[in-house]
Amino acid sequence: MKATKRRSNPERSGATQAALIAAAREAFVARGYAETSTPDLVEAAGVTRGALYHHFADKQALFRAVVEAESAAVAAEVEAGAADGAAIETLLSGGEAYLAAMAVPGRTRLLLIEAPAVLGRAEADAIDARHGVRTLREGLRAAIEQKAIAPIPVEAAAKLLGAAFDRAALEIAHGGDRESCLAVLRALIEGLRR
Repeated sequence: MKATKRRSNPERSGATQAALIAAAREAFVARGYAETSTPDLVEAAGVTRGALYHHFADKQALFRAVVEAESAAVAAEVEAGAADGAAIETLLSGGEAYLAAMAVPGRTRLLLIEAPAVLGRAEADAIDARHGVRTLREGLRAAIEQKAIAPIPVEAAAKLLGAAFDRAALEIAHGGDRESCLAVLRALIEGLRR
């Protein structure tokens, strides 16, 4: 008889956290933060209430982990979708990748509606700064270094362009025309050319 390998405590802990984050994402997308209870979360994750509170201080801390994971996933999709090459084209393809990433069901609700409401604007912005705005900031810096765009204040430009992309994602999520939104975003980026 073959012995099964027991998982270590860090492996079990990681699996429990992943199960809680996955179940919470699904619940927060389906019902929203306010309408999701901790008993709903532990039942969906198949863990005890004690396990929830062992890994997360409260429901808001679990929500923060969901937002952080979703933001990281969006940034990874932008990085994967941004074409290597000329800086403007990289910014354009990264923007298209962002809109595609935000089309994943529930992302606009989680990241653009619920996160600022639950965590506060400052904390939601800080999470975005580590992920989505970071990718835009890096793209703008590269464009300035390649002299594709005029030197501009990168932080302000990343925040303002990021807000335009967020607004486009919300517009598309509510039935707006994706191609029209993309055309305007392309014009904004093209307008930065030297």
